[in-house]
Amino acid sequence: MGAYYEFGILGPLAVTRDGRRVDVCAAQLRTLLAALLVDAGRVVPVDALVGRLWGDVPPRGARNAVQNYVLRLRRTLGPELVRTDRLGYVLDMADMDGLDAHRFCALAREGGAALAEDRPERAAALLEKALGLWRGEPLSDLPPERFSDVSPGLCEQRLSTQEAWADAVIRCRRPADALPELSRLTRRHPLRERFWAQRMLALYQCGRQGEALECFREVGTLLAEELGIDPGVELKTLHQRILTAAQDLVPAVPRAPGPGGRGNLPAETTSFIGRERELAEAQRLLGRSRLVTCTGVGGVGKTRLALRAARRSAAAFPDGVWLVDLAAVTDPALVERAVAESLGLRDQSTRSAADAVADHLCERRLLLVLDNCEHLVAAVAELVLRLLRAAPELRILATSRERLGAPGEHLLLVPCLTVRDGPDGAPSEAVRLLKDRAAACAAVLPADAGRDGSATELCRRLDGIPLAIELAAVRLSSLTVAEILERLGDRFRLLSGPRSAAVPSVASVPSAASAPGPVAALAAGYRQTLRGVMAWSHGLCTPGERLLWARLSVFVGGFDLRAAEAVCAGEGIAREDVVDLIDGLVQKSVVTVEPVVTVESMATVESVVTVESVTPAGRPGAGTRYRLLETIRQYGTDRLRAEGDTTGLRMRHSDYYQSLAALAAAEWCGPDEVRWLERLRRELPNLRSALDFCRVHPGRAPAGAAIAVDLMRTRCWFFGSTLGEARHWIESLSALLDPALAEPTALVAAMKTFVAIIQGDQPAARACLDECHAVPAFAGAAPVVYIEGVYTLLVLGDPACIAQLAKAREEFLALGLTGDAHMATMFWAIATAFLGCRAEARSACATYVAAAEAAGAEWAQTWSQWCTALTELLHGEPSRGLLPLCDALVRQRALDDNWGPAWSLETMAWTLGALGHHAWAAVVLGAAHRHRQATGSQIAGLHPLSMLHARTQDLVREHMATAAYTEAWERGATAADGITLALGIAHEALLLEGGRASGAGAAAGRPG
Repeated sequence: MGAYYEFGILGPLAVTRDGRRVDVCAAQLRTLLAALLVDAGRVVPVDALVGRLWGDVPPRGARNAVQNYVLRLRRTLGPELVRTDRLGYVLDMADMDGLDAHRFCALAREGGAALAEDRPERAAALLEKALGLWRGEPLSDLPPERFSDVSPGLCEQRLSTQEAWADAVIRCRRPADALPELSRLTRRHPLRERFWAQRMLALYQCGRQGEALECFREVGTLLAEELGIDPGVELKTLHQRILTAAQDLVPAVPRAPGPGGRGNLPAETTSFIGRERELAEAQRLLGRSRLVTCTGVGGVGKTRLALRAARRSAAAFPDGVWLVDLAAVTDPALVERAVAESLGLRDQSTRSAADAVADHLCERRLLLVLDNCEHLVAAVAELVLRLLRAAPELRILATSRERLGAPGEHLLLVPCLTVRDGPDGAPSEAVRLLKDRAAACAAVLPADAGRDGSATELCRRLDGIPLAIELAAVRLSSLTVAEILERLGDRFRLLSGPRSAAVPSVASVPSAASAPGPVAALAAGYRQTLRGVMAWSHGLCTPGERLLWARLSVFVGGFDLRAAEAVCAGEGIAREDVVDLIDGLVQKSVVTVEPVVTVESMATVESVVTVESVTPAGRPGAGTRYRLLETIRQYGTDRLRAEGDTTGLRMRHSDYYQSLAALAAAEWCGPDEVRWLERLRRELPNLRSALDFCRVHPGRAPAGAAIAVDLMRTRCWFFGSTLGEARHWIESLSALLDPALAEPTALVAAMKTFVAIIQGDQPAARACLDECHAVPAFAGAAPVVYIEGVYTLLVLGDPACIAQLAKAREEFLALGLTGDAHMATMFWAIATAFLGCRAEARSACATYVAAAEAAGAEWAQTWSQWCTALTELLHGEPSRGLLPLCDALVRQRALDDNWGPAWSLETMAWTLGALGHHAWAAVVLGAAHRHRQATGSQIAGLHPLSMLHARTQDLVREHMATAAYTEAWERGATAADGITLALGIAHEALLLEGGRASGAGAAAGRPG
């Protein structure tokens, strides 16, 4: 097999052969090679080469000199690379991707296409990768006049790509990420108006309107002074739209804000009616109290009021307002994990989620909104008390049908909407809501509906309960107000019970609930009203819709069409009818359609009946998802229980999600890897519900164990939750398994071992590994051999792990378990890098990189890049590891991977230390430390990594004064964005290393 060459012209001329630098020292040889490269794959006439080498005045015998230079170039690079043609010479490249300019153009085209297809996340990643290939000005070490026809075109393509990248990042709702580069670009290219427009937009979307307008003034002055012209149409239009606060320019909310961000409140999708007095009271209480609980009956609007109050109070909380929806949490032990997840914390250590949350909040001033607490009151109260004690600047706003009972709690009883018109004749809040929601359903109230009092009467009969009014409004497209009143009268007579005509206000109900008797009776009356409206809505559904409503209540959080078909079809519902029945329930506002947010596409709501994105095999897509509001879901649960079908549906539900997890594990490390991660993230509430059912229902422990193991195989717990939660489920289900079931017992023990190893819990890892060996029938199976190899590598640091992992890899491949084989290949490559010889390490790394690229797996490729850098550090040229690490970091950020960057940053610090950039290494060590803290990663329990960490730390400290080291380390540890800081450092280091290489080459080319 011939050597593999890579050439770089996007910067100083660079050549590598099989990954090793090739020095082309003589200036004319470098010019000749560059002349062939700019037309690689095409014949370059001799006269053209003469012009490149000597310009318009070539010396006598120039053509013969070209022939001599070609011979010398062949001796340097190899005879097969430069081919002679009858018209001239051609540089033959088997793979044009070996030329950085070709790779740049291909990535830029692909990124531009993704942007045109409205896939900004994908576009941003591709364009950033393209721009990362640039190392400086094109061919900057060669005479510029020789390539004056090439360099300007490449530079213009670079500028266009930078513009497209900025557009993509801003459209990803990450304007702050684009601002540093746009500031640099406007300084370097002050007359390029497009960069100024992008900078203005990014500033405005970051809430920095004044600076955005100052940008317009600055560029206007610059254009007038330099060119005597005014700003162009784009800048003028944008300036005008900023002045008028155009709605489509409003500051963007990041898709997935990380720890310390500004919050995660969802955007309002319907108008907010009334409640001014309650909002004022909520804000007053939040100003004087650290815990405020909004209480009231189901459907009264507690959540909506709390979210609006939180949004109004946001300015008082510099660290953001964060919503935690507890409706989908059924296990009290998972309350603290739900809070951590909503805050963006993914602590993978052995400490509790409550400890991680308390540490995160201790020095922050933020508002935590805990929604739907009523079924978890004791667990929520315990956590709230702990957090309030740990974080003095924390405020908590909760919603619950009953008080939490925590010390210092202030209650805000949320009343129903007013049903009496105002003294000035203005419609009541309830009537305004009825009219607004009717209009949204394309139904119009008759003009006399307000004058004849029928609308007011309808709202009074519904006790002003918002959910009841909204359900009734849906029917106004086919019934009159009078007809609805008549049917409601029939329904309420069936329910028969005392009803109160009075609707309380905030002022009329003491916050301490000092009159529990009347208030409880009133609440009971409201519950009866809501139940009556639910029953009425239920009665208006077709028999199939009623049956599906009950069955859909088994889903927690949300579901897609395929899940509904699999779980709910049969025994009265044909599979092909499910989509039409869901459509009917959507039209009746029983089922709501919710957007799907993925890595590749921002919130896109598709047609109610769109199913094209879900393939026949159930593979991941971004299709429509549905949801039942919690009160409506609970009504469906009651109907399902009354029909005696709860257990059967829960079993079908857990079976479906077991098969989903199994399919995800089978397709892990493939081209759909990222989409699987996104889908599993969305399905976590249902997966948790399935796990909980398997935990408590006799005979279902093996199914639950299979779900937990398969989710571990997909790395779902790393991305969507935490290893602590994985350990919770695996250990609780492990205790319920029959030891006679050898395979599930051994698999669960193996996964327990893996989790304990990664968490740095060595005693638990040893005990769990012994459990694996205690299953004789499975002791030599691939999963156990794999776990033994990981343990031997990360805990013992013993070279015996290389053979163990190689054996596990071969057995997984023989079994067709590609995802498991990939993980074994990854750890095998890591093991040979740390503990093997140079030849072994480079061979294993090449095998792993090839496997990751062949699989087309984005997450896997980030680790192949990391492994490449590690191998170069320990067995090659450390400087060649910087670019792979930068690529890994960029990809990991695009994937919303919080775990991977901790190790990419750590390895970058090792590399910088090895290259002698000690101050930079100290900075990146600090940034890596911060990332490990954010994820709970424990380097101390991972033997080879901790050894290299200590070696780098000692080396850096040896070359730096204590104060200088501390200052540099703190700079990294306190950086708001450690990844961006590290990428900038790596770029500077690459430029410096390139300069050293050029200097060494020049010195070698001088006569002695």
